[in-house]
Amino acid sequence: MREGRIAVRGIELAYFEWGRRVEPSAGRRGLAPRGNTPPTVLMLHATGFHARCWDGVIRGMAESMHVIAVDQRGHGRSTKAPPYNWAEFGADAAAFVEALDLDGIIGVGHSMGGHAIVQAAGAHANRFRALLLVDPVILDPAAYAAPPSFRSAREHPVARRRNRWTSPEEMFERFKDRYPFSLWVPEILMDYCRFGLLADGDDFVLGCPAEVEASIYMGSAGRDIRNAIRSVAQPVVVLRARGRTPRGLDGGAMDFSRSPTWPGLAEAFPNGCDVHHPELSHFIPMQAPGLVAEHIEDLNGTCVA
Repeated sequence: MREGRIAVRGIELAYFEWGRRVEPSAGRRGLAPRGNTPPTVLMLHATGFHARCWDGVIRGMAESMHVIAVDQRGHGRSTKAPPYNWAEFGADAAAFVEALDLDGIIGVGHSMGGHAIVQAAGAHANRFRALLLVDPVILDPAAYAAPPSFRSAREHPVARRRNRWTSPEEMFERFKDRYPFSLWVPEILMDYCRFGLLADGDDFVLGCPAEVEASIYMGSAGRDIRNAIRSVAQPVVVLRARGRTPRGLDGGAMDFSRSPTWPGLAEAFPNGCDVHHPELSHFIPMQAPGLVAEHIEDLNGTCVA
């Protein structure tokens, strides 16, 4: 694994890379590499998470795969800088793809990361081979008219999250028996704690500060991306967990363990496929990493020319 930094759109994004990148052949941009050449798997995490939350999924993938996982704006080791509306995350992802000149991409996004990866694919459709959207926060279009439940990020319940810890181990012990963290694979919960904290003197603080996370939820309002959805002609698999009834886009009065995904989302893509897992929570990559890895491998096989 290699850690990198790249400047895009006035901020610095941290990313982590596994495997060997294979440059596309001349004249084949946007097409699947021939033979057994692996694609680039680009992974975007959920709100409040970080790139290394994908480690459990990556451990279940073939070692030959080239994988890049990004700490999105405001998260992990990337720059903490507003604005935090969701159009910014999509624009950041599109700029990241262009800055690294990535091609032949299987885009994988969880929750808010699914929203961002669709925007990136809409902006650079010729660079993507397929998308795997893991319980993405893309709602029924009618839901985008709902008013926010809170007037400011400081009023949002997430803003009250504990921000300072003595160690990743303390955080793990606090969370391991609490729902929905109790559903997670313990090793992945440890990844979440170990890589989601940054050293600050003798203690550690959240890589995504509580008020930043709340601001991101507040920034979800109005992010209807139907135009981007219609422009993605590549294969798209939508994994959905057990559903819920949303009362707004900013996280107010929601059960975060239940799916926010519009059941009609897959049908809105020109080449979409819906896979419903009502036995799983919204945290599919943390609860069933092998399932996500299998879908990535299947997309790789489906898309190879």
